[in-house]
Amino acid sequence: MSDRGFDPVAALQILVAHSVDFVVIGGIAGRLWGSAMITRDLDICYARAPANLERLAAALQQVHARLRGAKEEVPFRLDARTLGARDSFTFTSDVGDLDCLGTPTGTGGYDDLKADAEQMDVDGLKVWVTSLADLMDMKRAAGRNKDLQALENLGALRDERERRRR
Repeated sequence: MSDRGFDPVAALQILVAHSVDFVVIGGIAGRLWGSAMITRDLDICYARAPANLERLAAALQQVHARLRGAKEEVPFRLDARTLGARDSFTFTSDVGDLDCLGTPTGTGGYDDLKADAEQMDVDGLKVWVTSLADLMDMKRAAGRNKDLQALENLGALRDERERRRR
């Protein structure tokens, strides 16, 4: 990671500036829905269309993204072709850790998530954020301890939102 540390707003600014089609998922989405849980990475689900892969690759190159956990000598070419060859990538970058998932567990991918996503304002940026229901489905499908803990918190947020609507 860079000296700047984790800066999800800067990461979102780069993605928006490059016109990347994406939906915010994971812990940042939870935070945007009101969760108090802490996260140290930005998770996105991206459209896998070739033009979008080009835009995503350019955005990732701008923040000097590199595979997280890979040794320096492991060859990795960050371009649209590479992004299209796999579904999910975990990167470290100048703006912190970025997880880019084409088809997050428990979903049908970008089009599925975008259908129910809500556009939210993040420091003046308009970004699509996965629905609370879809976020809960992803957490449930992942089934890790941290996801199950988050699921309890997200369920409480959902219940509170429903109570306020009545």
